[in-house]
Amino acid sequence: MDRKSHASLLRGVRKVHRATGIALFVLFLIIAFSGLFLGWKKNSNGYILPKTQKGISTDLANWMPMDSLRAIAQRSLLAADVGLDPELDRIDARPSKGIVKFTFTAHYWEVQLDATNGDLLSVALRRSDFLEALHDGSILDRSLKVDGGYIKLFYTSVMALALITFSLTGFWLWYGPRVMRRSK
Repeated sequence: MDRKSHASLLRGVRKVHRATGIALFVLFLIIAFSGLFLGWKKNSNGYILPKTQKGISTDLANWMPMDSLRAIAQRSLLAADVGLDPELDRIDARPSKGIVKFTFTAHYWEVQLDATNGDLLSVALRRSDFLEALHDGSILDRSLKVDGGYIKLFYTSVMALALITFSLTGFWLWYGPRVMRRSK
């Protein structure tokens, strides 16, 4: 490749790199900051992700039935804040801790119960779930009520392709001038 066509290629790569960077600048910042906070979630002293409590027994034979625990969790949520929807999303049983966590579909709150006696251990906001939804784009599916995660799929595909483009064009912006200097 001659020097002139090399320089032309380098200018084209620079334009693609700049245009992609300008177009996706805010989204990259959102991904970077939310990823940073998600990396720190277990070391945030319960601020980003509520601390997992401990129940009185890790023996599953002593645990209450799951439907009874669910009913207690929903009542506990309603007692903590009347405005929150008690529709259940997930149940996370932690046998090694003797607890069960309940998360809900319409908000980012959780209820932790002692699995043996149903005692309320914690009602807390899961900021990590919000950050995760922001990080992967599923917050748009949720807020626009789009089933199937299509916005998330599009968002993650665009961002992955942009990151690949940045990596390749960034490498060429670093390596291309070296090749041109060597061809003198």
